[in-house]
Order: sequence, then C-alpha cells, then structure tokens
Amino acid sequence: MRQQQDAFGNALFDAYRHRDVCAVIERDDGYLDSDRSLKTYFAGYAKWACVEQRAVQCAKGRVLDIGAGAGRHSLYLQDKGLRVTAIDVSPTAVKLCRLRGIKDARVKAIAQLNPKDGTFDTILMLGNNFGLFGSFTGAKRLLKKLAGCTTADAQLLAEILDPYKTTDPNHLAYHKRNHRRGRMIGQLRIRVRYKQYATPWFDYLFVSEAELRRILAGTGWEIGDLFRGDSPNYFVRLVKIKKQQ
Repeated sequence: MRQQQDAFGNALFDAYRHRDVCAVIERDDGYLDSDRSLKTYFAGYAKWACVEQRAVQCAKGRVLDIGAGAGRHSLYLQDKGLRVTAIDVSPTAVKLCRLRGIKDARVKAIAQLNPKDGTFDTILMLGNNFGLFGSFTGAKRLLKKLAGCTTADAQLLAEILDPYKTTDPNHLAYHKRNHRRGRMIGQLRIRVRYKQYATPWFDYLFVSEAELRRILAGTGWEIGDLFRGDSPNYFVRLVKIKKQQ
C-alpha cells in the first residue's frame, strides 16, 4: 500500500496524537459512513465490548493478530506473556503498533502468509476482521490457508457482523442490489478516505451464522463456540477438524 492510499493508517496515527479525527467509509453505491470511533482502537480492556473481552480470554500459545490496526488486542495478549505476531496491510498502522510496543508487527496481508511466518496456535480476527476475507470463495480459500499455518489444535477467534440484523433502508437496498448482482447480501465494496488519502476499493464480508457454516465446509475448520452480544455482532471460536486415524 502506497502512502497516499493509507487512509486508515494515517487516521489512526492522528488519533494517537490525540487529535479528534474522522475517517469516511465510502460504499460503491455512494453511501458514506463516518468512523468517529477511532479512539476506541486505543481503549484498554475494561472498555472493550463483551465479545472482545471474552474472545481474548480464549487466546493461547503463539498468536497471529490479523488486521491489527493500532494493536490493542496484540498489546493486551503480549502483556499477558503470549507471543504475538501482528499483521496489517497498512504500513502506518504497523509503524504505530511498533511505536506502542508490539515486538513483532509486520506489513502483510492474509494472502501473503507463508511458512517462514511460522506456525500459530491462535488466529485473531476481532473488530469484524472476518470481513477481510472479502467474499465466499475468498473466505474458503484463505481459511484453508490458515489451516495450513496453524497447529493441529489451533483456534480462530473472530468477530462477525450479521448483515441481516438491520432495518436501515440504505442497507436493505444494498442487500437487494447485491442479490441482483449475484453477490452475497453482506458483501460490501468499500474504500476508506481521510484527508487527501484514499485506499483502493476492496471487498468486505459480513455473514450470518448459516452463511458462515456454508463457508466453513471443506476448509478444515468448524464452529467450537458461538455467542452474541447486544449488537448485530457475534463472536465465534473456530477449531480445527480432527483428522480420522
């Protein structure tokens, strides 16, 4: 990602400098949503949503934090004595992670993971970062990839937004638009904008529990635990399917 494309990373960095900033999420139908919650990316454990608090308590062994952002989950687990690798496609976000004390932070996308990155016991995809899979086929392909770089008893801890839990007419209209185009209801085409910066357009995926189960088929993962909070978000702990002897 070039510097002029690193909108989210630069917004995070300005928020870290105690500036009151706002990033804009632009959807491909013209809908705009302002992200004024950037300071929450620096919040301590006590201020996290219950799904996040519960999720990190499940973490064990060597941890891979995908889409680490400002690194709040990585820092918490690192302070607990776990070995954490934080990755993000934003060079500025990774710079911020290192500045905040994360020992192993790398500029890397999920698709770029390789055997040299090591083998992990826990994969973190909190903050709705399951959406980074982008599409049904992308999720299946990348889940298989993650199965290959994790231990036999590994787990994947993810926070997911259920797109069907809305009554907003703007979102419902987008669902119909997606259906007409042969896309999943919760498959968004978006980009992030901040000041003079704008990311490339990318797909971001929200799925229901039923859709998640269809995605998981044949990937080597299955649902171990699932619980919901007070919002449309839910938390899932995926576990590796044990091979038959």
